[in-house]
Amino acid sequence: MVVVAVVVDVDLVGPIADFYSFMAHPETLLPMPEIDDPLQRFVSVVKFYLSGWHIKPPGVKKPLNPILGETFTGYWEYPDGTKGYYIAEQTSHHPPKSSYFFMAPEHNIRIDGTLKPRSRFLGNSAASMMEGISYMEFLNRGKEKGHGERYIITQPNMYARGILFGKMKYELGDHSYVKCPENHFVADLEFKTRGYFSGTYNAIGGTIKNDETGEVYYELSGLWNGEMFIKDVTTGQKELLFNATHAKHTPPLTRPLEEQSSRESQKLWYSTVQALLERNQDLATEEKTKIEDRQREEAATRANENIEWRPKLFRAVQGGPGGSEEGRENLDWIINAHIDPHNPSKAVEQILAFTAILPGQKVNHELDIPPQAPKSVKPSQAQESLLDLDSNDAAPGNAQHKPQPSEDLLGNPVKNHNGSNNPADVGTGSGMMAPLQPSMSTSNTAQQKPTPNPGMGGLFDAEP
Repeated sequence: MVVVAVVVDVDLVGPIADFYSFMAHPETLLPMPEIDDPLQRFVSVVKFYLSGWHIKPPGVKKPLNPILGETFTGYWEYPDGTKGYYIAEQTSHHPPKSSYFFMAPEHNIRIDGTLKPRSRFLGNSAASMMEGISYMEFLNRGKEKGHGERYIITQPNMYARGILFGKMKYELGDHSYVKCPENHFVADLEFKTRGYFSGTYNAIGGTIKNDETGEVYYELSGLWNGEMFIKDVTTGQKELLFNATHAKHTPPLTRPLEEQSSRESQKLWYSTVQALLERNQDLATEEKTKIEDRQREEAATRANENIEWRPKLFRAVQGGPGGSEEGRENLDWIINAHIDPHNPSKAVEQILAFTAILPGQKVNHELDIPPQAPKSVKPSQAQESLLDLDSNDAAPGNAQHKPQPSEDLLGNPVKNHNGSNNPADVGTGSGMMAPLQPSMSTSNTAQQKPTPNPGMGGLFDAEP
């Protein structure tokens, strides 16, 4: 968060209920693992990645910064009768980190990711420098038995222009990368910001090449909120890759509001969102302040009682050479359940046993990580992957040293293991106070049926 003048908060990320964008185009997501040609499969991943940016919140008027322990679960129903499942949690507040998990078991797709926004104030602009990363796996692919074909994805930075004067504008900028280490493919994608006196808003450019031989296969161009094109360097043929202009995204379905716990995004921010939709800025600020004040009180309680907060749904990555998540150290946190990668029906069962996602499901509090512990006490053996029915992985936090990463951010081998990107042995649990209850009018009470998640994009008034 950046504070400008008296009370201008700027955060371009928003509640964790908004982090689903890239799973919201099933037509680009589901076919990817079935493409046999490795290069064309990689192109499909790049298309999938570029298809999500036009859904991002278009402004920064009333930011709803995720609070520590905020969670969100949702799901998609696909035309073939299968589902995709999404779980997210705010796993750190200082610095802010949001962890997420997605899986479409019958389609052999799994995504683990983290968002690590770092705010900067740049005169009349504010920026969220996005240091997060995603690991996407196609579980039916891969040369190494038992491991899926892995794709590593980074994110562009986000800028809010005109926060003090002029017209407020939202931009993406700088480079992001999509990489498949196994096949040596890499896409270098540049999100171009407009210059002071010339240039085009929302332009992209980039290449797809073999990072081992240096051979360039394709060039990319266009607008991330409009038409995007791909050009075959060998033939010179240029064709449409994705058209975001008329693309209709599919937001996830969620459980009715009355079934959600007080820390779930939609319920947590309900009163604030309603006030914003009614254009009652004073009430929105009051409701938002209640939540932020409660978070500060909880932090003070934890400090006074010498306890650590623990994420409810995610655990520390077991990285470093020989670790079960070697090469994923930059995630910091990963879903705290063993999900069978090769048995879709079992994977669905494990996901739904882990936390409530579908309407009518009851939250299984027996699976919760203990909410608090003295700072001097390491997490116990009982806190290992809670649904690991087949694995004997060590419990997180029991190691005496941080795991040393074997690869850098994009999967390149690290020659020197003196440093680590892993968090310290953080325990984390709560010291949480009695939950705030949203003030819901009877006319707006959610019905007992799947609820589409609209996201928070409608709360902002800057243009993309």
